[in-house]
Amino acid sequence: MKKSAGYAALAGLSPVLAGCQRDYYTTDDFVDAPKADAHIHYDLYDDAFLKYADSLGMHLLSINVDAGEPVDEQLNITTSLRNKHPGKLNFIGTFSVDDFASDHFADQLIARTERCMNAGAKGMKIWKNVGMTLQDEQGTFVMADHPAFAPFFAYLEKQGIPLIAHLGEPKNCWVPYEQMTVSGDLNYYSRHPEFHMFQFPEKPSYDAQIIARDHLLERYPKLVFVGAHIGSLEWDIDEVAKRFDAFPNFYVDLAARMVYLQLHTYRDRKKLKSFLTTYQDRILYGSDIELKPADSTRRDERYKDMKTTWLQQWQFIATDDIIPTDYFSDPSAPKEMEGLRMPRTIVDKMFYENTKRVFRL
Repeated sequence: MKKSAGYAALAGLSPVLAGCQRDYYTTDDFVDAPKADAHIHYDLYDDAFLKYADSLGMHLLSINVDAGEPVDEQLNITTSLRNKHPGKLNFIGTFSVDDFASDHFADQLIARTERCMNAGAKGMKIWKNVGMTLQDEQGTFVMADHPAFAPFFAYLEKQGIPLIAHLGEPKNCWVPYEQMTVSGDLNYYSRHPEFHMFQFPEKPSYDAQIIARDHLLERYPKLVFVGAHIGSLEWDIDEVAKRFDAFPNFYVDLAARMVYLQLHTYRDRKKLKSFLTTYQDRILYGSDIELKPADSTRRDERYKDMKTTWLQQWQFIATDDIIPTDYFSDPSAPKEMEGLRMPRTIVDKMFYENTKRVFRL
């Protein structure tokens, strides 16, 4: 793997050139560079993985979600870890939609939010089951802009509580397997066909998901709104830019979508770098790493996976190292790619400062 010259090699350079070089990172800086993973799912009480992340200089923001372990168990896990290791892990609370039909659903959402925030949550999460699987008593699919959620969003806005919203899916979700642009989507929807919306034309379309989300941005302009997974606009950075320009409190995280930044780099490297430069204050790094109870039996394997993910994704943004990119469905696409080598000021914002500011860590 190609590596840029380390700082030790700067000794013989002129002060001007040496200062210029220090404007950029090398791979040797990875551990010491400020970093936060703003989208991880830490769903086990075992704190070994938290200690390992800390050894790499990685702060964790664990996202509770209305899937997998019961939401109360997720809250207990993340609260326990946060209390045991203050300053190393924070978390985002969430709610269940099981009682959507209840007349008191809105009150329950607000009470749940208060419970999560009192436990130390840094925000709340709404998941993709709203818009994709949740139905009302008449069998109509419930979108995120449904009136039942309005008091919840208004409460978040009034209280200054950030929202992470995973609404919709990659656009690949609505196309046949053979038309998907990245292998990760193909693998995911092959394993989870219940979420492959191409197979369910009776369900809400991709456009319907985005329209419903944009309605929230319009109705609650002061709500700090983080669109998970590049806001489900991963396929076109121009579409992301439009929302950034229109909605000053809209942010996105990169969880499980770094491959799309690589795809955009393959298509137009200069354009992608310009996008990251222009909107450097609006983008939060996240990996979408999931840690489950079974991982305690294979710690070394998971340590390796975690480090590989974090290091290669940081390298891709921060350095000009050659990064593996064998994730594209297009057989003509490259299997490796030179990193973007963004200025360290931008890297620090994307990988740490924006997360710290948005969630008041």
